[in-house]
Amino acid sequence: MRCAIYIRVSTDKEEQKASLKYQQELFYKFIEEKGWDVHEFYIDVQSGTTAKRKNLQKMIEDAQDKKFDIILAKELSRLARNGELSYKIKNLCENRGIHIITLDNAINTMTGNTNMFGLYAWMYEQESQNTSNRVKETLRTRAKKGLFKGSNAPYGYELKDGKLYVRNDETPNIVRRIFREYLEGSGRESIARRLYNEGIKTPADVAGKVNANDKWNDSTIKLILTNPHYLGDLVQGRTTTVSVTSKKRKQQAEDDRFIVKNTHEAIISQDMFDAVQNQMKQRTKFITAPKLHLFTNTLFCADCGKGMWFRSNRKNGYICGNYARHGKKACSAHTIKENFLKETILHDVRTLLKQIDREHYIKELEAASKKSKKAIQQKLDRLHTQIDVLKSRKKNYINMLADQKISHNDYLEMIEDNNNELNALIEKKNDLLSLSESEQVIDNIDNLKKELLQFLNFDELTPEILHRLINRIEVKADGTPIIHYRFAAPLLE
Repeated sequence: MRCAIYIRVSTDKEEQKASLKYQQELFYKFIEEKGWDVHEFYIDVQSGTTAKRKNLQKMIEDAQDKKFDIILAKELSRLARNGELSYKIKNLCENRGIHIITLDNAINTMTGNTNMFGLYAWMYEQESQNTSNRVKETLRTRAKKGLFKGSNAPYGYELKDGKLYVRNDETPNIVRRIFREYLEGSGRESIARRLYNEGIKTPADVAGKVNANDKWNDSTIKLILTNPHYLGDLVQGRTTTVSVTSKKRKQQAEDDRFIVKNTHEAIISQDMFDAVQNQMKQRTKFITAPKLHLFTNTLFCADCGKGMWFRSNRKNGYICGNYARHGKKACSAHTIKENFLKETILHDVRTLLKQIDREHYIKELEAASKKSKKAIQQKLDRLHTQIDVLKSRKKNYINMLADQKISHNDYLEMIEDNNNELNALIEKKNDLLSLSESEQVIDNIDNLKKELLQFLNFDELTPEILHRLINRIEVKADGTPIIHYRFAAPLLE
């Protein structure tokens, strides 16, 4: 856990300098005991009533970039004494996964101890709500004047001085095409798939968003089909935040919306828009979500890694989910029949059981299991020793930093190297623990005998038997299955 330590003292007088040093020592000791890491000290010599504290703002910016995991402070008042900062810090905890701990034990979001923080938040919420109301009133005033309040214009339009204008490119025609194809019977998924396969830029791509995706989705098509701005009217206030402390939005009643007619050029006629809304109420998606069938969550495309979707119109077969949603540009069908899979698995198991002497095999399996578990435990013991050594080093590095024997940059470099080694060892440890758990399957030989006999005699592949036998199945482009059996190591070589 990387710790950001915030310290605030009111003045730079000698007694406050002593307080600063004392607080630093407290934090060093606390972090050492926890086995955590020091990311950085953020120190302000300033009154707590102002929000313009340079290092506090820097800490908030670093938290937004997830540069650390925990904020440590002596007490809550050192962090926030006004509403804006209070909510910034609260949002760090809730939305960025940043924990807050105060040394006076009033706040510890890791254990749910947020008593005093809740009180502060409640006190400042009133002022925040008043501010929010004033902002909303400003937006209402802009809406009544026919000015678009968003930062991104709807797809097909561009924004100039608060007004919407039809773009001089292909996007308005794409909007008309989406409405037309939907009325002609195409589903939202099929429209999205065609646009993607034709290389048409998505709304996010056109808007120049950093995280833009080149794939059109059902939700994107739905937003276009339900957007009343294409009628030439400005309709704002369709949604609002649930509260000043939440980013979640809810639909506004029609009476609470702001509608200004004929503020910009229409792309879609009223008749077409109304017809689409009526169709959307009566129709379901053209491509349904994958239904749960025998091989759902077990069957995957060998090329793109996506789960396979069951399709009854393919004679009860499965196809690549990526292909089903986005078409051949994303992947190929990788079609495979359910009955063929069942027969292949049953044939494999029956062939295996005919070839082995069960009693002889069980004894060999038991011996191999004991040997394997012993080897795993020896490796785990060595890993535990290595992990303890690295944890001890971390404590030494903190002490060296506190005693100013090393610089903060040297500390960060040493900690990074140490943590990389530690994470690699922990990953190995987890892999060994998983391997050890898999060995538990043959701990009870009597149960294993019963299972083998059950596998020998079953006539149908049930979900229970399937998941006992198989970890994962991958399907190649030509429909050839690659079956990863749970007993693959000794059984199906």
